[in-house]
Amino acid sequence: MPVTTQQLIQWKQQKRSIVALTAWDYAIAQILDAAGVDLILVGDSMAVVLGYETTLPITLDEMLYHAKAVRRGVKRAFLVVDLPFGTYQDIQQAMHSAVRVLKETGAQAVKLEGGYAAMIETIARLVQAGIPVMGHVGLTPQSIHQIGLRQQGKSEEDSERILNQAIALEQAGVFAIVLEHITADLAMQITQKLSIPTIGIGAGVHCDGQVLVTSDILGLSEKQPPFAKVYTNLRETITKAVQEYSLEVREKKFPE
Repeated sequence: MPVTTQQLIQWKQQKRSIVALTAWDYAIAQILDAAGVDLILVGDSMAVVLGYETTLPITLDEMLYHAKAVRRGVKRAFLVVDLPFGTYQDIQQAMHSAVRVLKETGAQAVKLEGGYAAMIETIARLVQAGIPVMGHVGLTPQSIHQIGLRQQGKSEEDSERILNQAIALEQAGVFAIVLEHITADLAMQITQKLSIPTIGIGAGVHCDGQVLVTSDILGLSEKQPPFAKVYTNLRETITKAVQEYSLEVREKKFPE
């Protein structure tokens, strides 16, 4: 049975951890889904897979193209697509972008970064229009030029701001919130305060679930964030396989 928003919330109540990863094409999506991942995110982190230095340049059309491929590989997992930078800066634009995602990709939800007042209003309007929304607070990579890549929530003032944003997002109707690169104590406080699931990325063990960028856990990324864990080194494995193939071709050993 496909995962639903109601099931994600139920898992929080049951203290059953939610497993989430990112995907960018059919093959990866199919593998993640078959392996039992609960939530698959077509994240704007895919920008790095496409060769961009940050998440900012990736376009909505690029997100849609890859999300459609991912959708074709997913049977069970709940599928969420990031709205990229510059596609939800006002309510009308956000509505247009979110509707395109749901209609053109078959995804079940969209994710928006930030918890400031105007964003809360935008999210509330999307939810009222029947569009499931996942929130995202803490380190928000689309705001890299404002806040950098440092851990958030270290000061009492910053911690209180992020907590209040998370509460406001729940009140606006989001079904879950990503907590990125915040202190473990703050993540625990938010998780205990909210009735919706928190999905951590570099936010400690007390969240209701965890998400990482799949290319990071597979060792495909050139640079790893400090909170990621590499479970295998596919970069090295692929390099060795290609080198062996190249050698056999040049020495006329392949094909036999």
